[in-house]
Amino acid sequence: METVYLIVAVGAVVAGFVQGLSGFAFGMVAMSFWAWALDPRLAAALAVFGALTGQIVAALSVRRGFSWALLLPFVAGGLLGIPLGVKLLPYLDMHWFKAVLGGFLVIWCPVMLFARHLPRITAGGRLADGAVGLAGGVLGGIGGFTGTLPTLWCTLRGYPKDMQRTVIQNFNLSMLAVTFGTYLLTGIVTRDMLPYFAIVAPAMLVPTFLGAKLYIGISEARFRQIVLGLLTASGVALLAASVPQLLAR
Repeated sequence: METVYLIVAVGAVVAGFVQGLSGFAFGMVAMSFWAWALDPRLAAALAVFGALTGQIVAALSVRRGFSWALLLPFVAGGLLGIPLGVKLLPYLDMHWFKAVLGGFLVIWCPVMLFARHLPRITAGGRLADGAVGLAGGVLGGIGGFTGTLPTLWCTLRGYPKDMQRTVIQNFNLSMLAVTFGTYLLTGIVTRDMLPYFAIVAPAMLVPTFLGAKLYIGISEARFRQIVLGLLTASGVALLAASVPQLLAR
């Protein structure tokens, strides 16, 4: 049992720092540690709880403006997507889910990372932003992966890093709060999970704060490299956790 607690703590430390730096990715980074040792439902609940805690810390540490006009389509779509993700969670084969998501990240993110000139998507307007928010909400309801697709979308939109941070940080904060509330109301979060929550919260606080402080001094190009590199690494970790399980069937 001590080993499980240690894995939970280490995952929270690393994921907290990454979220503080990038504004997202707590769930994906933490899952790369927790998927090996925890029940999928427990891992999903901890990922949502940790990501929400980290977003609150980051929101207090990194304030880069707030624009309802920019954020509203993402939030509206996300609110529709969260209940769908929560309903899917009990029936979902998490190994296949992680394999598909990991494969997408491993293929697409390096293409974006090494491209000389990223295509800038200007079409679709708020409707497209809402659709991306919907997809982010579904992934958030499944396991706290709210920021994955909106982050890629903001990169393709060509948003500067502070504008991207505004969208992702506030979108994630809104979606994760609703997701965790839904987990509580639907009984996904149970009393026996509380000791794990008590480990995650203190373990991630200082790393999240340090990551948020480091974000302030990095350039636009470096931020893009960090974001896409983290997404690629997360995809590799998801594949490493899921493919052996699928092959063993």
